[in-house]
Amino acid sequence: MFSDTIMVILCLCVVVIFAFIIRTVRNGKPHLIHKIYLTASVLLAIWMLSLIAMKLTDPANTIMLYVWDALVYLGCGTISTLCLLTVLVFTKGLERMPKSYYWLFVVPVIVNLAVWTNPLHHLFYRVFSVDINQVVFGPILYLSGLYIFTQFGFSIFYLVRFAVKSQNRLFMKQAALFAIGSLVPAVVNLLTTLRIFHLTIAATPISLIVTMACHGLAIFHFHFLDIKPLAMQRVLDWISDCYLITTESGLILGFNQPLLAVFGACKSLRENGFLSDCLKDEDLQNCSAMYNLISSIEASRTAKSNVSYEQPVQVIQNDELTRLAYMAEVTPLIIEERIQGFVVIFKDITKIKESMQRLQDSHIRMMEQERLASLGQMAGGLAHNLKTPIMSISGSATAMENLVVECEASLGDSEVTPSDYREIYAEMRDWLDKTREACAYMSDIISAVKGQAANVTVSESAEFSLDDLLRRVSLLLRHELLSGGCKLQIEDHMEGEVFLHGDINNLVQVVNNLISNAIDAQLPGGDHTITIGIARNAEAQALDLTVRDRGVGVPPEIAGKLFRQMVTSKGTRGTGLGIYISNAVIRGKFDGTMWYQANPPGGSIFGMSFPIGNITIKERKQLRN
Repeated sequence: MFSDTIMVILCLCVVVIFAFIIRTVRNGKPHLIHKIYLTASVLLAIWMLSLIAMKLTDPANTIMLYVWDALVYLGCGTISTLCLLTVLVFTKGLERMPKSYYWLFVVPVIVNLAVWTNPLHHLFYRVFSVDINQVVFGPILYLSGLYIFTQFGFSIFYLVRFAVKSQNRLFMKQAALFAIGSLVPAVVNLLTTLRIFHLTIAATPISLIVTMACHGLAIFHFHFLDIKPLAMQRVLDWISDCYLITTESGLILGFNQPLLAVFGACKSLRENGFLSDCLKDEDLQNCSAMYNLISSIEASRTAKSNVSYEQPVQVIQNDELTRLAYMAEVTPLIIEERIQGFVVIFKDITKIKESMQRLQDSHIRMMEQERLASLGQMAGGLAHNLKTPIMSISGSATAMENLVVECEASLGDSEVTPSDYREIYAEMRDWLDKTREACAYMSDIISAVKGQAANVTVSESAEFSLDDLLRRVSLLLRHELLSGGCKLQIEDHMEGEVFLHGDINNLVQVVNNLISNAIDAQLPGGDHTITIGIARNAEAQALDLTVRDRGVGVPPEIAGKLFRQMVTSKGTRGTGLGIYISNAVIRGKFDGTMWYQANPPGGSIFGMSFPIGNITIKERKQLRN
C-alpha cells in the first residue's frame, strides 16, 4: 500500500492541519473565506486519517478497507470545489455565499453517493483494490476526475487573471503560491488515474504537502485570508464617506457609490481602469479634482505618509447647483516596507464648514452685542467726562471776554501803562492754554469713544502700544471709576514700551469689561484699588496683562465654568457674555489665552497671556503720566 515513512508523514500532516484549524478558530469569528478554507482543511484531515486507517487495517478485511476508501472521497471529491470557492470569494470580496454557488457541490455529492453504493452498480469501481495496479475504475471516477481537474484549472485561471489585472506584487505572490499549491496535487492525481507512473494511493494526499506549504506561506506570510482585494465593497457602499482603493500603479480596485458625487461626470472612473484615464475627460472641474487626487497620491508615494487636502465640488441637488466641500486623505498601504496600493477617503465637510461659519457669525454677533452694551454703559459717563472740559472752556471764554472789555475800556487812559497791557496779554495766554488743554482732553475722549463705536476691521498687522491702550481705558472709564469710588493703578514691570499687533479697540473692549466687573465686585469699606499689571512670564514665554481687584471674588462653582460657558455671578444684572466673548477675542484676535485665579488677599485676578513672539518692545519716548 505505502511505506511506514509515508505513514509518519501523514500523521505529521494531520497534526499540522489541526493546529492550523485551532489557531484560526481562536483568532475570532471567521469570515466566509476562512470557513471555506477550514472546511477544506477538515476534509483533507479526514482523507489522511482514512489512509492511515487503511494502513492499519488487515488487508483481508475488504469491507473496512472499502469503508475507509469511501471516506477518502469525502475530501478527494470536494476539496477542488472548495478551492474554487475560495478563489471566487477572494477575488469578488464576498461575505455571503450566493445560492447559485451551491450547484458546484452537485457533482461531488453524486460521486460520493456512487462510491458508497458502488457494490450495487459498480459504476465507480469495476474491481476494487487498495493496490493501484489491480483496481479497475468505472466511468463515474473518470467523470469525477475531469470535474476535479476543471475546477483546479478554473481556480488557477481566475486567481492569476485577477493578479495580472491588478498588477499588484502582493496579489501576484499570493496567486503564484496558490497556483503551485493547487497544480501539484491535480497533476499527481491525473498521473495516478491514468497510470502513467506507478504510484501508491497515498501519492495524491502526499502531494498535498506541497499544497499545505504553498498555501501556508500565502496565508501566514502574505496574509491571503486576511486581505480582501476589493476592500469589502459592501461596507464601502454603506458608509457615507467616499472611498477609493488603487494599486501602486493607479489601477482602480474598487470604490463606493458616494464617490460618484465627487467624480460623477468622469466616464473613465471604473473598476479595473486607471486613474490617469480619467484625465482624458473634457469636464474641466472633474479633471481638476482628478488631477488633485493623482498629485496627492504621488506626494503620498514620495513621502510614504498620509496626505490630506480640501476638494471643492459642484453638484446638482434639487435642480440647483450646490457647492460642496470634501476633505480628502490619501493613505499608502505599506506591506513589507513597500507600497502596495493607496486608500483614499473623501469626507463631506460641507455641514461642518457651514456650522463653523454659523458659529463664527454667532461670535461676531455676540461681540457686537457686547460692544454696543459697553458703549451704552459708557454713554452715561461720557456726558460727565465732557462736562468738566466744557465748563473749563466756558470759564476761559468768560475770562477772555472780561479781559477784552478791560482792554477796550483802558484805551486812551494815561494811567494804564504798557506793563499793564502785557499783564493782561499774559493772563489771556493762560486762559487760551487752558482752553487748548480742555479741547485736547475732549478730542482724546471723542477719539476713544469713536474707536469703540466704529465697526471697522483692522488689519492683524496693525500695531499699537499698551501705553495707548491704558490711556484710552482710563479716559473711557474715568466716570465709572469715580462713581464707584475706585482708583486705577498701573504696575508696569517692562523696561520698554510694549507693542501688540491687532485691533486696539478689541483689547480696549476686553480690558474695559474686566475693569467694569472689578468695579461691580467692590466691597463696601474695602480697598477700592484696581491694579493693571504688565509683566513678562518667563516660564510660559509670554507677556501677562492682568486686572487685579480686592472685591468679593468669583464663587468656586462659577470659576470652574469661566471661559467655557456664559456664566455670571451678578444674577439678573449679568448675562455672562462679557468674559466668554473676551476669551474668544483674546484667542481669535491676539493668539493668546485668558485665565483666572483668586487674589490671595481677597478678590480676583483676570489675566491675558500673549505669546512673546507676537509683541515688540521699544524704548519708551516719554514717561507715562
